[in-house]
Amino acid sequence: MNASLYMRISATLFLIIFVFHLLRVIYGWEAAIAGWSVPMWLSWVAVLVSGFLSAYGFRLGYQKT
Repeated sequence: MNASLYMRISATLFLIIFVFHLLRVIYGWEAAIAGWSVPMWLSWVAVLVSGFLSAYGFRLGYQKT
């Protein structure tokens, strides 16, 4: 597996994480982990971080060398 393919696969996984957190924020879905209610602000942070990592990963994955 070359670096370009690895970056595209990683970017795709971050894109999936981005979409699910964005949907949680939009629809107000509740999330709980082992009885702990995950605050909505944590999904906002996940949207920002995973969106950035996905965009950057796609940028590097399709970059000409």
